[in-house]
Amino acid sequence: MEGKNDNKSVGTVVGSLKVRIIDWYIIRKFLGTFFFSLLMIMTIAVVFDFAEKIDNFMEKDAPVKAIIFDYYLNFIPYFATLFAPLFVFIAVIFFTSKMAANTEIIAILNSGMSFRRMMWPYFLSSLVIAIFTFVLTNFVIPTANLNRINFEDKYYRPTNRRVPVMNIHRQVYPNVLIYMESYNPISQAGRNVTLEKFDDDGKLESKLAANLIRYDTASHKWIIVNYNLRRITDKEDIISSGDRIDTTLTIKPSDFSYGKGVVGTMTYEELNDYINQLRLQGSDELKMFLIEKHRRIANPFAVFILTLIGVSLSSRKVRGGIGMNIGIGLALSFSYILFMQFASQFSLKGNLEPMLAMWLPNIIYAFIAIVLYKLAPK
Repeated sequence: MEGKNDNKSVGTVVGSLKVRIIDWYIIRKFLGTFFFSLLMIMTIAVVFDFAEKIDNFMEKDAPVKAIIFDYYLNFIPYFATLFAPLFVFIAVIFFTSKMAANTEIIAILNSGMSFRRMMWPYFLSSLVIAIFTFVLTNFVIPTANLNRINFEDKYYRPTNRRVPVMNIHRQVYPNVLIYMESYNPISQAGRNVTLEKFDDDGKLESKLAANLIRYDTASHKWIIVNYNLRRITDKEDIISSGDRIDTTLTIKPSDFSYGKGVVGTMTYEELNDYINQLRLQGSDELKMFLIEKHRRIANPFAVFILTLIGVSLSSRKVRGGIGMNIGIGLALSFSYILFMQFASQFSLKGNLEPMLAMWLPNIIYAFIAIVLYKLAPK
């Protein structure tokens, strides 16, 4: 008898999660409102962006085909995923408030469906958007960003990734450090170079100083010109010099041309590979790339959190009507975005771990969502 009761309860749970007509109704409302609001804001963004940049396009004779296919078709998905959690929130607040105003929520709950069960179609819709956002952000948009940035460099503004890089400190091998006073990406050459090797105890074993280091694209090696080499032993220091020495290092010229905008042109796999390389090199840029990695994972989860907050806030009538709910929703969503930006800056400039910085807004707003969810049925 007990086994039969268990099977019956499991069957009841599975049956309760079956997508019904009312679920499809909510899913259509959710996804329809989300994509419609996103389409409207994308149209406005494209119009304003084109109005701002049309003089540059005409001045540099940008082809119409390139403007449409190389720029705006790559600009739209980037902008859409950037604000996807915000528009999820707005969409939920808008159509749920309208359902509550029309007493549709009361009718659904009076039919025997619990508030918890009513969340199921919202969860399914959020899952679709979260997967959509994750796939686009990590595998599609990086290529689109690269095409968009290349277009901007050619027809809108000069490239900003070709300026000299100053005061470079990198680890090129375990216990081997390199320092350059400056590096020019155009000539692929560095000035006033120091290459130091330490033993496992941190004691200096050798130090190479040179006026110039240049990358050879044919041999894929670094050429060190006019160098002085000092080897330190227990008995004496051995000093030598020469006109040229070729060496292989783990750094490449492209490593010095990566800027804040380039981090968005890497797929998830490329981002992980580059992070591992930066760890080996001991680069100061590591935090920036770690923040981007954890942001790409944390943002899709924000869709579920903001959906739960939106439903909890807008599922009952309030005196202010839909406008009041939308106002509260916008205030919470913008505070979430602001909190995310503050957390990333605290991580870049301070000691806050990148993973914690990107997940902290989700953790705090998840607690807010749970509290509002508990209060909503009352």
